Formats: sequence, C-alpha cells, structure tokens
Amino acid sequence: MAQDSTQEKHNLAGVKHTVLVLSGKGGVGKSTVATQIALALKQAGLKVGILDVDLCGPSIPRMLNVEGNDVHQCAQGWVPVYADKDQQLSVMSIGFLLGNKDDPVVWRGPKKNAMIKQFLTDVFWGDLDYLIIDTPPGTSDEHITVIENLQEYKADGAILVTTPQAVAVGDVRRELTFCRKTKIPVLGVVENMSGFVCPHCTECTNVFSKGGGEALANQFSVPFLGCIPLDPQLTQSLENGQNFLELYSNSASAAAVRKITEVLLKR
Repeated sequence: MAQDSTQEKHNLAGVKHTVLVLSGKGGVGKSTVATQIALALKQAGLKVGILDVDLCGPSIPRMLNVEGNDVHQCAQGWVPVYADKDQQLSVMSIGFLLGNKDDPVVWRGPKKNAMIKQFLTDVFWGDLDYLIIDTPPGTSDEHITVIENLQEYKADGAILVTTPQAVAVGDVRRELTFCRKTKIPVLGVVENMSGFVCPHCTECTNVFSKGGGEALANQFSVPFLGCIPLDPQLTQSLENGQNFLELYSNSASAAAVRKITEVLLKR
C-alpha cells in the first residue's frame, strides 16, 4: 500500500527508541535475545513493538505464540499483531503474510528490500516506548535497507549477539566493523549460550567455551552487556510460545536478560 512521506513519517514518529539486534552469524540465538528483551521491557511497564525482518527465517511469531494471526489494514497502514490482551506488545513479521507457515521466501534482493522498506514505513505502530528490530544474520542488502530507512529517525543503536566460540566471535567482529562504517552506535555485546544450566541443580557448565563476547567488547571498547547461559527451560518456553521471564523469573537466564534490559533503560 503506497503512502506519502507525511504518512510514512507518522508511522514511526510515535516510536521513542529503536534498537536493532544484529549478528554476523546464524544460529547464535539472535531472535531469542530479541524476544526476551522485548518481553522484559514490557514487564517493566513499557509499550513495545518487535519487527521481524528475517524474511527467510521468521521465528518471532512462534516464539510469541501468535502464529496463524492475520495482519489487518487501517487508514494509516498495516496494523501489527498484538501478543497480549493489554496490547502492550505488538509484532510484525513476514510469517503473518505467508499462505502456509512452511512456504519458503524465494525472493531476490530487490523484492526483499522492498518488503523491509514497507515494514518500516507502512506498519502503524502507534505510540511505542521501544521498537526492537530482529534482523537476519550478516551484513547484506537487508541490513543496508533497514539502516537507510531509519536514518531520519536516529535509531538508538544495535545490540550484537554472539556465542562464545572463536568462529562466531569472528563473524560478529565483522558485524561490529559494519556498524562503525554505517555509523550505527553499538549499545553492547551479548554472549548467548554461555555455559549450560542444569535444570535440576542449576549448576552452570561451560559446554563450548566462555569469554569470547566479553573479549570482543573489550577489543572494540564497547559495553559488554552480559552472558545468557544455555537453559533448557528457555528453549522449551520458546518452542511452546510461553513467557519464560514469567515462568522462570528466578533463573540465571532471566536475571541475565533483566540486566541487559536495565542497561537499555539507563541510557
């Protein structure tokens, strides 16, 4: 749906803070971090939107238990799907627009870029405290499209997600360089899957390794936001579309997410 520049500006004008969640590596739990930050911000009493621009792997609808919902239109554009009855958490994803959830998105770059631009201009978010943008892995067309369309709105910056292994850290290092070249402020680095929390005794064991994310943050002189351990309860909650922060509020992983969120709120 085409809109003029006044309408485009209106749809993002009510968003106070915009945060991108990035990673140069797939499979590091970027969508997990994005959803948990969004839920923690909502838990803090804020109105939050989450935009899933990972067009080929839209996992946010399942994680927030809103799969199968339809996107409707109003005079201002697309109305996002609400993930709670109080309408404090809104979601937009390509997953809502697919005829079948198993349909692949087989698009060339220009069509993907056009879809992302439409997400950024045609979704009527209303007034939001935070818009969390979950991006695909890498530093490709999709990321450039997001950045170009956010320029006039001055996004707060990016949270970079990595796992402890050197291979993942190397890819995220390139993402950090990308942020500097495109002048996106780096809000900090999160080390995800940092150790394994036993569901019985809560002991944390370093299955892979530890410290890669913190070392990367120190190397580039950016904040290290903390470690989120591997937690079977978090994984199961995401699979079932349940709110992990409410179900397991006393867990180490929930505490780590709340710490990351507190850093955002103090900016």
